[in-house]
Amino acid sequence: METPIISAVNKDRFVKEIGIELVTVSAGYAKTRMTVEPRHLNGLDLGHGGAVFTLADYAFAAASNSHGVDAVAINITMSYFKAARAGDELTAEAKEIALSRKIGTYAISVFNQNQDTVAFMQGTAFRKTP
Repeated sequence: METPIISAVNKDRFVKEIGIELVTVSAGYAKTRMTVEPRHLNGLDLGHGGAVFTLADYAFAAASNSHGVDAVAINITMSYFKAARAGDELTAEAKEIALSRKIGTYAISVFNQNQDTVAFMQGTAFRKTP
């Protein structure tokens, strides 16, 4: 569902710079993908938490803006379960849990090419409705 808001989400310069792709978006749902490259590694040669966070955050942004109403994050929590490594194909999948006129809540799972859960994010968005 390509709305003007999703078009704006697709123009995110930071995610393009680090190689994150928006795979799919529909009402209350989005999927993003990234291949972990050397530029995404921390000092321990593991996937940087900030790169994994950004992958999940981009899926959250697309899903929360998928209804054609501007939405911005007001709270995010993130848990990491498994280290990402160079060459891993990471996918973030955002699913809407609850939606009201002003607030949307989303569950975002990040998993690797083996379907191992790498991280989980819960995000709450404020919807800028009139």
